[in-house]
Amino acid sequence: MESSSLHKIVSEPLIHLMSTKVRYILKEQSFMLGLIVLISMVFGGQLLFGVDTYRPYMMVPEEVVTAWDAALAGDIDVSAFLTILSYAFLHGGFEHLLFNMLYLWIFGALAVELIGSKWMLVTFVVTAICGSMLHVVMNAGSPIPTLGASGAVMGFQGLYLGMAVRWALPDPEIWPMDRPIPPGQLAILGIIGLVMDYMGFLGGGLGVAYSAHLGGFIGGIVLGAFVVPMPGSARHR
Repeated sequence: MESSSLHKIVSEPLIHLMSTKVRYILKEQSFMLGLIVLISMVFGGQLLFGVDTYRPYMMVPEEVVTAWDAALAGDIDVSAFLTILSYAFLHGGFEHLLFNMLYLWIFGALAVELIGSKWMLVTFVVTAICGSMLHVVMNAGSPIPTLGASGAVMGFQGLYLGMAVRWALPDPEIWPMDRPIPPGQLAILGIIGLVMDYMGFLGGGLGVAYSAHLGGFIGGIVLGAFVVPMPGSARHR
């Protein structure tokens, strides 16, 4: 048999498999991909227009506390409260964006696979807000702006851990990995991330909102353990 014929026999099934996988991702993970594209486009806008343009959308604990006190007195500043979510769409650099989007894809795609796009979006919003609120509570007087989707990313890890404790989950397939990943390994990955954040918090690391990570993680666990519906592919323990 000629080498070209052998190459065709081997490559055609591989091409078909890849095209099928891509079609599945574009169809089933369209909202997840859309969220990643949106956040990436926002980062592009940050680079293009400069910090003065996106500074009002970063979350500043001191300003949120001030807005809360004013709201209790009857003077509501909606813009200050919007930052507890808008900060999650901003990033401080390409590396910051890259790692957040990588982990968002891994655990966000799992959320879509297990409980659907609606709950994925709910998880992103809720855990981003949980992250910012705990950060405000623990840094009430801080004038340092906060930005990044890390709280929501940790929220998805917490969500998966909560569901893994609650139900027996199937081994998920994460593109482009070539084999299913045992749920226990992903849960351990989430725990390792939390421990690293906790150690960094104890060490007083600068420039990282560890409390926002913790808040998002806790919010995700609560959603996974008590709120989201049981996935059709899961089993009761």
